[in-house]
Parts: sequence; structure tokens; C-alpha cells
Amino acid sequence: MSVKQKACALRYPKDADAPFISVSGRGTRAEKIIQIAKENKIPLVKDDALVEVLSIQEVGSLIPEETYSAIASIFAFIAKMEDGDGGKELFESRSR
Repeated sequence: MSVKQKACALRYPKDADAPFISVSGRGTRAEKIIQIAKENKIPLVKDDALVEVLSIQEVGSLIPEETYSAIASIFAFIAKMEDGDGGKELFESRSR
């Protein structure tokens, strides 16, 4: 049995209480989500355990509280990248 690729995208509007799941998919849909992210230069972070938790949530729902710390680390990593501070170490530690 082959393992299908999974992907989730998050949004965190300024007025939101927490980030929410804007799209989720597996297999071909996950590949499309990743392709669109790459084409639009949206940062990607590989975290198999996190995507397992997020992929079972409803699209449009806030992320589960148990993922706050992991998601905060990812958003901090993205902010560092956008500020030009790198963030490579965090990405490498999250993807191991």
C-alpha cells in the first residue's frame, strides 16, 4: 500500500484568533497545492507529524491548540526568511 502525499495550507489574518486551514489535500490534490505554492513563492515546510494532525481537520477550521507551538515556530521561520535573516537552521531541524 503506497502512502499518499498530504499537504495543508494555512492563513493567519491579522484579525483572527489563530491560523486556520485554508486548503488541505492528499495525493494529486496535495501535489497541486505544493505546485501552486512553489509557483507563487509561498514558503513550504515539510513536517509529516504536523500534516497528519492538520489534514484530519475541516478546511476553514482554526488549527488545533496542540499544534500552536509547532505552527508558531513555522511562522517565525517564515518571518525570518522574509526579513532576510535566513532561518535555515529552523527549517532543517523541523524537517528531520
